[in-house]
Amino acid sequence: MKQKPLIKHCCFDLDGTLVDSNKTIYNSTAYALGKLGIEFNINENLFAMKIGQHFVDIFNAFDIKVLDFERFISIYKINYFEQMEHSKVYDRVEDTLAALKDRDIQVSLLTTKIQDQADRIIDHFNLRKYFDLVMGRRDGIAHKPSPEPLLKICYDLNVDVNNTLMVGDTELDIQCGKNAGSYTCGVLYGYRTKELLEIENPDFIVEGIQDILEEI
Repeated sequence: MKQKPLIKHCCFDLDGTLVDSNKTIYNSTAYALGKLGIEFNINENLFAMKIGQHFVDIFNAFDIKVLDFERFISIYKINYFEQMEHSKVYDRVEDTLAALKDRDIQVSLLTTKIQDQADRIIDHFNLRKYFDLVMGRRDGIAHKPSPEPLLKICYDLNVDVNNTLMVGDTELDIQCGKNAGSYTCGVLYGYRTKELLEIENPDFIVEGIQDILEEI
């Protein structure tokens, strides 16, 4: 029987891992680009395959030219919360987070969303009580797949990255964890296929978030 890793800290991605937000992100992107007079006709499912990346990288991938990026983000952020009715917490997320806390495992969030947006989303869904630390994108700190934000989380929580499990639905999450030296877990219900996750060779791949509890 395979020995289970000693996990003292689980770090979760947000979009596609804890919250199903594809429609909210897509609608808000279309709205903000429209306000800037930029055509946006990308297929919604194709767009979802890029969720988790920084918008600069998404726009580059789809060859969308955004000259005033700060204005785009400003419009996007405002509209995002008007589109929150299209987002929901995935099944069993709260049960799983609560179970981890019951095991005295520290829980954190790492997302490429900027800090104030990440905080607002977590509070909107009343998830704050489960988290020891919420880390959004911050000035001066590289974003996933860089190991820097995960290493900072581990430092701030005083936990060894070798006892950390990075959980997410994209290649960026797995790469971030591997680059930092943590264990990694891909979830299949998010915005990437099993084939794409398998390329990254995570330590675990799970069908549902609750399955993490059987692996650690």
